[in-house]
Amino acid sequence: MKVSDFDYNLPEHLIAQTPLLDRSSSRLLVYDRATNTPYHRHFSDIKEYLNPGDCLVLNNTRVIPARLLGNKPTGAQIELFLLSRIEGENDVWETMARPGKRLKEGDTVIFGNGILKATILKTLEDGNKQVRFEYEGIWQEVLAEVGIMPLPPYIHASLEDKERYQTVYSKIEGSSAAPTAGLHFTPELLSEIKEMGVTIEEITLHIGQGTFKPVKADTIEEHEMHTEYCIVAPEVAERINAVKRRGGRVIAVGTTATRTLESFTDDNGVLTSGAKSTSIFIYPGYKFKMIDALITNFHLPKSTLIMLISALAGRENILKVYEEAIAMEYRFFSFGDAMLII
Repeated sequence: MKVSDFDYNLPEHLIAQTPLLDRSSSRLLVYDRATNTPYHRHFSDIKEYLNPGDCLVLNNTRVIPARLLGNKPTGAQIELFLLSRIEGENDVWETMARPGKRLKEGDTVIFGNGILKATILKTLEDGNKQVRFEYEGIWQEVLAEVGIMPLPPYIHASLEDKERYQTVYSKIEGSSAAPTAGLHFTPELLSEIKEMGVTIEEITLHIGQGTFKPVKADTIEEHEMHTEYCIVAPEVAERINAVKRRGGRVIAVGTTATRTLESFTDDNGVLTSGAKSTSIFIYPGYKFKMIDALITNFHLPKSTLIMLISALAGRENILKVYEEAIAMEYRFFSFGDAMLII
């Protein structure tokens, strides 16, 4: 299947540059697969499409200020982008470095007038750098002081309130991008959904920068999917399985929650628990084992994310719905409007 089959033309002015003041006031395009019908609503209307006994699954990852701007002792400017912490090593990280060619093993980079220091340990096969950080105090506090929130490359406006690039239920730090489908929820809306008799469960997938990398292969089958670390707790798996046994629907909030659920579900449709890295690549032809519906945002052309939702709703259907969303001037991408596929 060709990657170009998932292309579409998006006017640049429809790329949302800033979040709305009220999270739940965004528009919501509801696509009913059974009738092949789109409905145009607002996100706060999502309660009308949820039933008692359903389960809403959230990704509770929290974005870290992963961009670090510093200097070598020579004065040369260096940017490090935190990708993932090396397991078993608290202060050793895999990073992307710009310009990477200037950094050799043993080189140091200073950030924030010296409150954070990085030593290059080695260059990895893909050109990324493994570095060891040195600092005094608490890592999260030091990172909050010197780090910059890593907004997607298509967002050019500055973000005044960093919490607007976090979901209201974010808890576990580790992502370099937000699970943006969840940005539409408010604590009040989640409370109202819970009062309806809908179970709300949390899992974790730490989103890496690979989510923004373009698919360079000509065909889907040639694309090598990036890996991301995810966690499903035993009690969460047990409760979600109970929902399925009772005939309730599992509704994933975002493609990251979807990838986690599908990665941990066996061939019998039973969700297992654990912690692991996943490189699951979901595209048309994939048979979903766990999710019944999906809340998501509008995704980039030719991205693995639009391929995932096409696997759920059909490529031609999705492209047709996207055409309608563009005609009606929905806001696209991370700070944009939402879509519910039922």
